[in-house]
Amino acid sequence: MIWLWNIFCAPFAEFMFMRHALAAVFALALGCGPVGTFLVLRRMSLMGDALSHAVLPGVAAGFLLYGFSLSAMTFGGFLAGLGVVAASGLVSRLTPLKEDASMAALYLISLALGVLLVSLRGNSMDLMHVLFGSILAVDAPSLLLVAGVSTLTLLALAVLYRPLVVECFDSGFLRAVGGGGSLAHMLFMALVALNLVGGFRALGTLMAVGLLILPATAARFWAAQVWSQALTATGIALLSGYFGLLASYYWNLPSGPAIVLTAGCCHIISLVFGPRQGIAAQRFLGKKPA
Repeated sequence: MIWLWNIFCAPFAEFMFMRHALAAVFALALGCGPVGTFLVLRRMSLMGDALSHAVLPGVAAGFLLYGFSLSAMTFGGFLAGLGVVAASGLVSRLTPLKEDASMAALYLISLALGVLLVSLRGNSMDLMHVLFGSILAVDAPSLLLVAGVSTLTLLALAVLYRPLVVECFDSGFLRAVGGGGSLAHMLFMALVALNLVGGFRALGTLMAVGLLILPATAARFWAAQVWSQALTATGIALLSGYFGLLASYYWNLPSGPAIVLTAGCCHIISLVFGPRQGIAAQRFLGKKPA
């Protein structure tokens, strides 16, 4: 039993930075699991990826003005994400361009602008820090930020749960009964932006979306109900964070990519062995895709 402790627990018991990193990724998982589930159910996974790039100019502007100030970079990133969401919705209403196409155009502009802003004051290491984060350097203020974002996310989803579920499967019905579908959509996209901004300090603006999407897509092969998919996605995100940190510790890997790649391995395993329309289930148990 001692060897099990040494392998799976000793790194976190011995080093404070590992405990901080574990607490941060666990807090991220609590918010990213449910939000990612709704993104996948609403067929908006790529929009989540686009939004992760869209927050970069705000983060970069905060860095340009105040250096590595957590509050400035967080507030700037959240405003940038909300601005891109509002702008893409406005473009889709005033022009024939669909919301996903306008979001793609705006995220490309945002990504280029953000990289340019960081390069004006910082160097290549600063750019890498903003893009890919440094979860092993998470401090107490960053932990409080992530915990606050996750708490706010869970409370907001508890209020928005019913209209979000209805909109996932029958948005026309929600509009017909005056269920506030547009308001729920905008608030949900704000939650997506908030979770991406909350995760940038730990995983960076490019890696944060991995913990949002990969556990949610994996959960699709294990659970049927919306709530159970959200719970499964959260569990997969927790496990990905834990084993990703262990992998980065023992093999000297970058922590953010190690966590996202662990989530990717969970996705592939679920894709093949998941009991709900996984490849093996369809081939050997005769379960056809739903």
